[in-house]
Amino acid sequence: MTARNQAPVFVLGCPRSGTTVLYHMLLSAGGFAVYRSESNVFNLLLPRFGDLRRRKNREQLMDQWLRSKLFRVSGLDAPQIRQKVLDECRSGGDFLRLVMEDVARQQGVRRWADCTPEHLLYMRKIKRQIPEALFVHMIRDGRDVALSYVKQGWSYPLPWDRSEHLAVAGLYWEWLARRGRHYGRDLGSDYHEIRFEDLVAEPRKVLDGLGAFIGQPLDYEVIRKTGIGSVSQPNSSFLEEGEKGEFNPVGRWKEKLAPRELAALESVIGPFLRELGYSPSAPANASNSLRAQRLRITYHSMFAGKLWLKQNSPLARYLTRLGRIEVQPASAPARD
Repeated sequence: MTARNQAPVFVLGCPRSGTTVLYHMLLSAGGFAVYRSESNVFNLLLPRFGDLRRRKNREQLMDQWLRSKLFRVSGLDAPQIRQKVLDECRSGGDFLRLVMEDVARQQGVRRWADCTPEHLLYMRKIKRQIPEALFVHMIRDGRDVALSYVKQGWSYPLPWDRSEHLAVAGLYWEWLARRGRHYGRDLGSDYHEIRFEDLVAEPRKVLDGLGAFIGQPLDYEVIRKTGIGSVSQPNSSFLEEGEKGEFNPVGRWKEKLAPRELAALESVIGPFLRELGYSPSAPANASNSLRAQRLRITYHSMFAGKLWLKQNSPLARYLTRLGRIEVQPASAPARD
């Protein structure tokens, strides 16, 4: 059994929630393999290449992976890791473990971490395949997440909801965070939640709690001095606007959203904001409008349906292999 202070750590959450900066804090603290990319094993690679118990699938996976950024940032020897995966890998967990343990061994450290936000949806599977894994769920105010999503152009409402970009982005945040918290309850003491706003306001306190959870002290001064990635260079979608003064990624919605936009967004995600302890500005009864109910039912069902198809549909896997479902393992990590 792997000791807790050597167990792999999965940093998860809705994209744009601050997962990258927390991951880079772990890397800056020392003792973790430095791997500057999302692995995308369970959310992209497995849906594309299928059951890794089949050698043909492992061969196809390695043919593509070795040509991607995911391999280039590993620093591993291509023939060696290819042979190891072909000989020893039988699951996504095996693949991730084999790769990351080799990266850690090459760097002379004892443990590794993964930061693929959407692995939040696969915690149960990961836990079955990597039993010692620890999971950290980063949660951020859904209003800031939705605002960032829309700014990045990542919100895709149905044609008849063209004016609902913010609401759809907020509903995706809610759906993903709810799923993560639901799955996390099954993991007991191997699951830990962090609020992004707490990390920004009281980093030492939050890092002390996280250090106790993962069995490794996290010295804030060491982290600041090392400053890997977004620790020293904040990954914000708003930096290009030329913000003046001290960088503050918390509560941007207060300045960026017009009162009408804010009311429309809070009408659909207000109940979950309250459940998490955030304070909506709109009255509680606004979330009971027919519009809010329709949007919640429509988009929560749509997100769940897309996930099911991705995980279970042979057609989805076939189209992914043909390149008709976008899979970009060589893309840069999303900014928080």
